[in-house]
Order: sequence, then structure tokens, then C-alpha cells
Amino acid sequence: MLKNKKILITGGTGSFGNAILKKFLESGVAEIRIFSRDEKKQDDLRKKYNNKKLKFYIGDVRDYQSVLNCVQGSDFLFHAAALKQVPSCEFYPMEAVKTNIIGTENVLDAAINSEVKRVIVLSTDKAVYPINAMGISKAMMEKLAIQKSRISHKTTINITRYGNVMGSRGSVIPLFIKQILDNKPITITDPNMTRFMMSLEDAVDLVLYAFKYGKNGEIFVQKSPATDIQTLVNALKKLLNIPKHLTKIIGTRHGEKLFETLLSREEMVRAKESNNYYYITPDIRDLNYTKFIDKGEKKISKSSEYNSHNTYHLDINKMQSLLTNQNFIKKIIKEKKV
Repeated sequence: MLKNKKILITGGTGSFGNAILKKFLESGVAEIRIFSRDEKKQDDLRKKYNNKKLKFYIGDVRDYQSVLNCVQGSDFLFHAAALKQVPSCEFYPMEAVKTNIIGTENVLDAAINSEVKRVIVLSTDKAVYPINAMGISKAMMEKLAIQKSRISHKTTINITRYGNVMGSRGSVIPLFIKQILDNKPITITDPNMTRFMMSLEDAVDLVLYAFKYGKNGEIFVQKSPATDIQTLVNALKKLLNIPKHLTKIIGTRHGEKLFETLLSREEMVRAKESNNYYYITPDIRDLNYTKFIDKGEKKISKSSEYNSHNTYHLDINKMQSLLTNQNFIKKIIKEKKV
């Protein structure tokens, strides 16, 4: 599917963009377009790969014309550009709206108008039962993508939704490691807080699975293990051989949940399983209110959501093993000789 094709990655200089870029460079693609507003990261990426297949476009998803200039002529589009920091979005919610919602509309409209064959939109577990501005903006982004899929006859639009990606920008694990190496207390919000655990490789695999098998409007979720924050901290301390390192409980931050949900119970009714993934078919009803009022869904009341409390949990040893296999952990251990 990728051979001799032109691929566009919005937010291509971020953690996900870097990870999937390596896969694409090995796939026989004709061209990979990196679209972002960070010229420094683009320059770093250009120097790192020095590959003629890479084309760099400076622009902002908030600006339709700059998006359209990059989208035209692309075969496939991976939309990763977003504001992802929960506290930042909480204090500046309209910035989240402009990037995550209006920016996504610009990307999807440009893709549909340019007849891009397939678009993958990256979302988050925070979009399910959202309580913070980042999650709300991502939930609206998903609704927007599904709405566009109803009218995009030549462009297939899919959504991938995933939880905490270890080592990504904003992930708590690099923060904990930095605190350990700086000999500062590890700041724990709530030791009973649970989070799904995915590697960047898992995130890439999920996106590529959706890319290969997705039908228009479908949402894809990977079945992922989870752990609580205390177990994560204990696994890190064991891995770095510092069992007595000081920890400090600071309380829940703005907009944080005790646990994260990847599928709501309403979605679990429609969810189908395939290998290591769930996929949710879109609601294809039109705006005919009798379909919403006269006939409900009894199964919803009996269904359970899929969250980081009720999924499979990793103990300290399994969490340590998972951490050991992460490239960013290997690099830190090697550099710091811990």
C-alpha cells in the first residue's frame, strides 16, 4: 500500500512522528512530508536523516491554506499535530479548540478536497468521558472526524485512540527518571492512579493496523495492560537499583483522572475484536429523531467500559521488564551507567 506513495505526517517532528517515520523510510515510499510549525525540530530531523525522500513544510494546522499547500498531491495522511499537555489545555482551553478541533477540520477538509486516499487521526483515552479541556477537544475532534467520514466518499478516515505512551512528550516516566537522576524526590500525584502502558512501537503498530484494515469512520483501540503509579515507581526504582529513593505524594493535578478509559460502555456494545485490537463501527443514523427516541439499546445498560482499572494489570516485575525493553530507557541506562 505504501510503495511509491506520498505520505504526509502532521506534527511530524513529535514523538509519534519520529517513531513512524523510521517505519516509512524502510517501506519503499516515494516521499514523506513532515508538516509542523517548529523549524528547529525540522532542521534537527533533516540533519539526522539526510534523506531525499523527506520533504519539510513549515506551517500550522490552524491555517487552512498552509495545510492545503502541503496536502495536495499526498496519497495518505497521518494527523498527529495536537496540543497534548493536560495542564496547558486546562489553562488555555481556546488554544486546544483552535489546534485540536479547528486544526483537525482544516486537515480533513484539505484531505477530502485533495482526494487523499486515507487519513488516520490520532486521538487519546482522555477523549472518553472527558473531564479536562484536552480530552474535550479530542472528543470533539473524534466527532468531527466521524462526521467528515460520512461525506468523504473518496477519502477513508479512521481514528486511533491510545493511552499513555511511554517516553513520549509529556509522559510521566521521563519525569520520574529525571527526578531520580537529579537526586530529587519522585512526585506522585496519587499512588492508586492507573494508566494504560503502551510503547511508541505499540502506537505505531496500532496506526498501521488501522491504516491497513480500517473502514470509513471506524475507531481503533489496542488492548493494553495497565499499572498503578506506585507500581510504576517501584519498578523504576528497582530497575535503577535505588530502592530507598524518596517519593512525595503531591495530589491530583488539574484535569487528571483516577483511571483512564479507552472504550465507553456505549461503545463496547458496538465494539468488535480482532487479534489485539478493538474497533468501533460508526453510528450511521441520519438526523431523524424517531431513530433516537422510539428505539433504544438495552445492551448498553448491561455493558461495561474498558478502562485502566479493569484491564490486565502489570506487577512490579512485569512493569520492570516492559521498561527494560524501551529504547529511551536503554539509552538513559547506558549514558548514566546506572
